[in-house]
Amino acid sequence: MTSRLLLISPAIGPALREARFYDGSSSIDEAPAATGALPKAAHVVLSPGARCRDTAEALGQRGVTAAELAPLDAGQWRGRTLAEVAATDGEALTRWLTDPDYAAPDGESVRDVCARVGHWLASVPDGRTIAVVEPEVLRATVVHALALPTGTFWRLDIPPLTATELSGRSGRWNLRLGRALGGE
Repeated sequence: MTSRLLLISPAIGPALREARFYDGSSSIDEAPAATGALPKAAHVVLSPGARCRDTAEALGQRGVTAAELAPLDAGQWRGRTLAEVAATDGEALTRWLTDPDYAAPDGESVRDVCARVGHWLASVPDGRTIAVVEPEVLRATVVHALALPTGTFWRLDIPPLTATELSGRSGRWNLRLGRALGGE
C-alpha cells in the first residue's frame, strides 16, 4: 500500500512576518480561508507550537503533536529576529545559514534536523497522513525524502498555507510541491 503525506505549512503570524526565530508561543494572525479544503486522513500530526496547532484547528483538523516534528532549534537565538542576531552574532549566523553541520549556540544543526525528521518520515504509515509543520520541518522532509544534499535546505522556499505532497512506499518518495490549499 502507498503512504500519502500531505504537509501543510502554517498560516502567517507575527514571528514569521518579523523573521523571528520561533519560540513556539506565537500564533497565527487569522484563521485560514481554506477550511474544509483538505482530504480525509487516517492520521493528523503537528509540529509542536501554537502556530501549527492553531492552523490545524482553523483547517478543521485535530491531530497529535509529534516531538520529532519540532522546528529547528535555534538555541540562544530563539525569540530574536534575524536582524538582531546579525547585529550581535553575524559571523555565526552566516555560518549557520551556509554550513549544514554548524549549530546555533545551544541549538541544532540543519543536518541534525534533517536526520530527526528523516527518522520520523520512515515511520509514516500507509494511507493518508496530514502533517501541519513548520517551514523548516517541511524543508527537512523534502531534503530527506529526495536524498538531496543537506546544503539545499535553505534554498527551499515554503510559502504560508501551502500543501506539499509526498507519496510512496518502501522509502521511495515522489514529490508534488506547494499547491495552494483548496486547489487541485
